[in-house]
Amino acid sequence: QVQLVQSGGGLVQAGGSLRLSCAASGSIFSINAMGWYRQAPGKQRELVAAITSGASTNYADSVKGRFTISRDNAKNTVYLQMNSLKPEDTAVYYCNANLNPFAGGATNGYWGQGTQVTVSS
Repeated sequence: QVQLVQSGGGLVQAGGSLRLSCAASGSIFSINAMGWYRQAPGKQRELVAAITSGASTNYADSVKGRFTISRDNAKNTVYLQMNSLKPEDTAVYYCNANLNPFAGGATNGYWGQGTQVTVSS
């Protein structure tokens, strides 16, 4: 069984920084893309940033230049460094991993439990 466990998040003033972590554990053969999504109240979940197994990245326009996604393949962990936070970044953040639980198996998507990020003005 695969689990994605998130840590980090919390309350910060505008202009501050936070770092999110997400560690995948369990039956994992390989991990392809990993990413971070967020969902604000009354809004759809949206992609914030993603990183491939080869470390290629892409970002939502709203966070470019402020957020940095990275991963440690040895630890099956993805990070999101968030700088210059704005009140509009307030949301529940979810990590996602597309991975193969075993050799020859299908690639499935897994989600972390979500963590609240609140940016006060």
